[in-house]
Amino acid sequence: MQEQPETALTPGLTARVELTVTAGDTAEALGSGDVPVLGTPRVLALAEAATVAAVAPRLPEGSTSVGTRVELDHLAATGVGRTVVAQARLSAVDGRRLHFEVRVSDGDDTVAEGRVERVLVDRRRFVQRAARPS
Repeated sequence: MQEQPETALTPGLTARVELTVTAGDTAEALGSGDVPVLGTPRVLALAEAATVAAVAPRLPEGSTSVGTRVELDHLAATGVGRTVVAQARLSAVDGRRLHFEVRVSDGDDTVAEGRVERVLVDRRRFVQRAARPS
């Protein structure tokens, strides 16, 4: 991986991602439950998308970030047709480790909140390792 400039990834970077909930986003559809509300796996994917968006423009050439740790509290149900917003804020940078605070909301209501950790990797090497036969 190329050396990253010290100022490229600094705490405070933010991004937001919106989703209008469809039947395909529900716990029923995702196999994580049997109710027609926004499923926790989709909430997590949305939160991770916000973390990716927060740092993507500042990543060193040839690098990407991969998720390594998640702590997420899914606090409220959201029905089909509602729009939720995931917001991520880079709270700390520890070498290659990126720590984010995330919040998913439905208007003024908090749907989920937590923390996500991602690690910077060399994209090409990461994909090559993942493709190795077991």
